[in-house]
Amino acid sequence: MTRRLAILQGHPDPSAERFGRALAAAYARGAARGGHETRTVDVATLDFSPLRTRREFEEGTPPDDIRRAQETLAWADHWAIFYPLWFGDAPALFKAFVEQAFRPGFALRYRPSGLPEGLLKGKSARLVVTMGMPAFVYQWFFLAHGLRNLKRNVLSYSGVSPVRATLIGSAKALDEATAQRWLAALEELGRQAN
Repeated sequence: MTRRLAILQGHPDPSAERFGRALAAAYARGAARGGHETRTVDVATLDFSPLRTRREFEEGTPPDDIRRAQETLAWADHWAIFYPLWFGDAPALFKAFVEQAFRPGFALRYRPSGLPEGLLKGKSARLVVTMGMPAFVYQWFFLAHGLRNLKRNVLSYSGVSPVRATLIGSAKALDEATAQRWLAALEELGRQAN
């Protein structure tokens, strides 16, 4: 079954030599092999400022680049989200993008009870996170707090489900054979649209 895939590149550095960018490219190659349609949102290339007030979040008009990113996310059935772990969480530019894009009216609406209703039901996501530390240390010692926040407080509230994660630890220390295995694994996930 052909699916529509949004590849969301959250690395703030546009340099092609970043491993997370190679992983996203492998995912896109696999998606093409699987006959899926893809569109990419590259946060490093977007023109937007961080939100500063609750009023701006709830009532402001998204910048043009954010609006176009929302159109891509709305178009897709499945999202593949790539970002590096910085200080135990996503980079600040990626978090600023999330705050801009996942506004009321696009990602959720508030019910009279105050609890949000997700507007993105029917979509699924794969989070691919690279990090300097071993992945098991992030999961068991730090309890994957940044990843859990994105999954629960952003994606789940927005109705995105299921959300799966691929954690790639010790990314800077990977030997060539291990890096190639990760690239092949991401290409296969892209082929499966998973």
